[in-house]
Amino acid sequence: MSPRLKIAVIGGGSSYTPELIEGFIRHYGTLPVTEIVLADIEEGFRKLSIVGELARRMVAKSGLPIEVKLTLDRRAALEGADYVSTQMRVGLLEARGWDETIPLKYGMIGQETTGPGGMMKGLRTIPVLLEICREMEELCPEAWLLNFTNPAGMVTEAIHKHSRIRSIGLCNSPIAAYKWLSALYSVPVERIECEFVGLNHLHWISRVTVDGEPKLAELLGGGDGYSANNVPQYEWNAGLIRGLGAIPSYYLKYYYLHREILEEQLAAAARGETRAETVKRLEDELFEIYRDPDLSEKPKQLEQRGGAYYSEAAVRLMNSLYNDTGDIQTLNAANQGILDFLPDDACIEVNCRVTRQGPIPLPVATVPPSVKGLIHAVKIYEQLTIEAAVNGDKERALLALAHHPLVTSINDAEKMLDEMLERNRRYLPRFFA
Repeated sequence: MSPRLKIAVIGGGSSYTPELIEGFIRHYGTLPVTEIVLADIEEGFRKLSIVGELARRMVAKSGLPIEVKLTLDRRAALEGADYVSTQMRVGLLEARGWDETIPLKYGMIGQETTGPGGMMKGLRTIPVLLEICREMEELCPEAWLLNFTNPAGMVTEAIHKHSRIRSIGLCNSPIAAYKWLSALYSVPVERIECEFVGLNHLHWISRVTVDGEPKLAELLGGGDGYSANNVPQYEWNAGLIRGLGAIPSYYLKYYYLHREILEEQLAAAARGETRAETVKRLEDELFEIYRDPDLSEKPKQLEQRGGAYYSEAAVRLMNSLYNDTGDIQTLNAANQGILDFLPDDACIEVNCRVTRQGPIPLPVATVPPSVKGLIHAVKIYEQLTIEAAVNGDKERALLALAHHPLVTSINDAEKMLDEMLERNRRYLPRFFA
């Protein structure tokens, strides 16, 4: 009799769930999941019901003996779980709208994982994730927590520092890079190797080989590089790319093209076209598609969401942990001396060898000297934000903003922080105790 293997998905009503289910079906031969529990909150019941029924139709079509359960009882979902995946959004898309628009009033970029908006998402999210970890310590202490909830690196570091639960952060950006290179060179991703260095949503690709042949030099010739639907589409400055000697993550456009993106965000907000509003329209369309009782597969329209390829990252990681494969994946893990200018317990995004005991960060051959200062500044901001989230400390939050390169005035930042905290009052009880 095959062993029972239970997966709990917190935020199971997410529009990403069909991609996750597709991944479990595709990898069933090596990851024989017997039970998937999709858990959500009361406000997400409608979406959970719709996407849960689609998940059941997908499993029925596959013919595999996987049971899909839906629940609003998080503790029931966690009890006895082997792997827990988090894909939740505290405050729903309404709070994302605040993250994107309030900073614009103060002349600063509004984005859900970067800058002031990213900080607010962290302040809302970290206490909830730590609460989930406390429940896991009681109900499934040996489970792995795979965190896809943004800001993923910051959230994962908070879990490492304030919980006994084993947790790994992951992001779809590295897989997007491999997909881009695969299309560019017309080879399968298995023949490509990349070295990543940095933090979540703040990384650079410092080495690329195809069939062992170095390709980075020719890739630094200019052009857009890899990008995503949820990031403004600007071409990189060719001189910058050559000077860096590395390919920046598309999230670095918020730093290197600050003025252009701020102007675009202001214009989009004036038209009522923030990313939050775009995502809401996309999700409304997706859930209408999901309602079709004849649909029993992941629809192509899901790739329009910013998190495409999430299931590949999440299911591949579970598979590697379960089978002790030792393969290399780009993950958010504790530094452990890999970047000598950061603390050992800092969460970084680098290549790791995945074993049953967890990810082992691999030494980085090349850290472009010109990126160390930015990595260090953003890491200090992240660590201060974690302290602020755990303790409900407004002064720590303001200090975090003061260290972020996208914050242009501490006086404006203080007014902005007051407004954002007040708007998020119901999600931040520690700040208003």
